[in-house]
Amino acid sequence: MDSEVEASYTDRADEYIALLGSMESVHRSDRQLVSDWADQVEGPILDAGCGPGHWTGYLSTRGAQVSGIDQVPAFLKHARTRYPGIPYLVGSIDELPLASRSVGGVLAWYSLIHHDPDTIDRALDEFARVLTADGTLLVGFFVGADIEPFDHAVAQAWRWSPDAFSERLGAAGFAVIETHIRFAPQSKPRPHGAILARRLPDR
Repeated sequence: MDSEVEASYTDRADEYIALLGSMESVHRSDRQLVSDWADQVEGPILDAGCGPGHWTGYLSTRGAQVSGIDQVPAFLKHARTRYPGIPYLVGSIDELPLASRSVGGVLAWYSLIHHDPDTIDRALDEFARVLTADGTLLVGFFVGADIEPFDHAVAQAWRWSPDAFSERLGAAGFAVIETHIRFAPQSKPRPHGAILARRLPDR
């Protein structure tokens, strides 16, 4: 997330938290997918780009050893108040302040949507670095026919085709396990995608 995007989220943090900063705003199929994944993770989980911390808090209530990281201090202030006792770090997912092979799972739920095709590999490489040899990554993203920008409410974001995203994951040292796509009968919400991938042990 660049400084302009960070500033945009900071300016609209209260609005974002009110609209999207709780598990009540989460689609039931997303909750089930993330829950099923987290239950299979061996070791700590990193909520990468945790925002206001609702997913971090939710996973903690399910017994996961979880921490969150985000670049927006206003989000983390809310997270620490609403979900106390969970470690939250201020930092970039492009340069994680974690030791290599230190987490069993990374959740990147819509936290890559503002990374353009020229910068997304930085974050994917960092996820691969901090994951254990057989750790897993679960990514949520907006689906498009190809890699294409669109006007997001906060800042420019990107849609990815599942094939294009899977290709980038492969280049970063991941093997895709499964892909999920959800379409709505109307134009909103936007088509949603999720990819579960495992870190290749020889990375």
